[in-house]
Amino acid sequence: MAAALTALALSRLLGPWNTGTGPAYRELADVVRLLILDGRIPLDTALPSERALCAALDVSRTTVTAAYSSLREQGFLSSGQGSRGRTRIPELTPFGSALFGPQPPSTGALAAPGLTAPGLTAPDGLVDLAYSALPASGEVVHRAFAAALTELPALLPGFGYDALGLLPLRQAVADRYTAAGVPTQPGQVMVTSGAQHALTIIIRTLADRQDRVLVEHPSYPHALDAIRSAKCRPVPVAFAGSGWDLPAMETAMAQQKPKLAYLVPDFHNPTGLIMPDAQRRQLARAAAAAGTVLVADETLRDLNLDGTATTPLAGFGSTVVSVGSLSKSHWGGLRTGWIRASESMIQRFAAARTTLDLGGPVMEQLAAAHLVRALEEPLPALLQTLRRNRSALLDLLAKHLPTWQVAPPAGGLSVWCRLPAPISTALTVLAPDYGIRLAAGPRFGIGGAFERNLRLPFTLPPDKLEVAVLALRAAQDRLDAAPQLRRSLTQAPAVAIA
Repeated sequence: MAAALTALALSRLLGPWNTGTGPAYRELADVVRLLILDGRIPLDTALPSERALCAALDVSRTTVTAAYSSLREQGFLSSGQGSRGRTRIPELTPFGSALFGPQPPSTGALAAPGLTAPGLTAPDGLVDLAYSALPASGEVVHRAFAAALTELPALLPGFGYDALGLLPLRQAVADRYTAAGVPTQPGQVMVTSGAQHALTIIIRTLADRQDRVLVEHPSYPHALDAIRSAKCRPVPVAFAGSGWDLPAMETAMAQQKPKLAYLVPDFHNPTGLIMPDAQRRQLARAAAAAGTVLVADETLRDLNLDGTATTPLAGFGSTVVSVGSLSKSHWGGLRTGWIRASESMIQRFAAARTTLDLGGPVMEQLAAAHLVRALEEPLPALLQTLRRNRSALLDLLAKHLPTWQVAPPAGGLSVWCRLPAPISTALTVLAPDYGIRLAAGPRFGIGGAFERNLRLPFTLPPDKLEVAVLALRAAQDRLDAAPQLRRSLTQAPAVAIA
């Protein structure tokens, strides 16, 4: 039976929506739009009738009628029988729309004042919480490169170009998938210069301009950038409560027929959620029925802090394309990733790759082969450190920011916080004044969603995390004392992140 929302239930979700800062109908439409984007109003839900809602909100019929009309024009509300339309996600063009305005430039996000990528011109002394990444496992990485140096002379007589990647590394990656329950041959693996490079190759090969790509909402920002850069249309599907909304994803695939669906099923970035095997199987069936290729980003899969057992998504469907990387488990500076797919699809990726490069650097691949084969060596100590950091961050948030809602993630590198007010961008802009750098919640979404959310990595040691949380508390106190400042800062641009 299709879902429907009563006027009383919607009024509770709206909260104090009428702030008097603009026309009432526009404020009402804006809040309903964000509720849909945040997933608090699921897709395909019938909104209450105009008559019932104007009575519940104590506003004129004209206000509700105009708000519903605006939502229909923006594509968030279908034309329904009478005045009861159903919630939906609008069809976007790659060049923006009246709903979202111009899309970000294809080169990536703009940086907010004073917020730059680490390693470039970052101000000294800032505690960096914009990047969810780890320093290198130094001794292990150094040892792998030392071994690679002894192996390099045997390869020097060759040309050094290989679109698929070195066989020893492809074999090591294939062996790991086989051990995880997904039989894989080296011919099903292509080595890339990181996961972002892999995703770019996949999108360029399998999707054309204006093709739809289903994404979780929120999602990894650089994946959204890659989709926009290819002039494809992101189709966001919000999470439902504490997990994936499979009915909404099935509906989106059946109705919109996206070419691709980009997912992070293992310790999702930014929420930290992990998809159970039953949902993976259901999702793979729905994608096969819709003709949608599932792209599973598995860069965080090895960071399994609580030992949750799952099978890689590729174990449930032959059209799944898996993306992996050593950036999170070992070091981002390695710039080594891979694609796992059918052999025929790998050949297509290799042919398309030549428009980007002619293959990866040989030394890094030789070293990566050692790291992939010996992943269990650094992993236990790394997981122990991350568990300690996660516990410290959760305790600090509970003590100093008790109004923030945080669900402990079972793995990954960060927590996704629910803020007591829509202050994410404002906090991000103020953060450097308090010695920290943040990534605002809207950077993880589409259309300005997630102003009530903030991703906090637990990649730093407890003493640095304490400094960061105390700074967050001070910044929030400043915003609480100056509502006008909060409103002005919310219009700031987003920060670049990883």
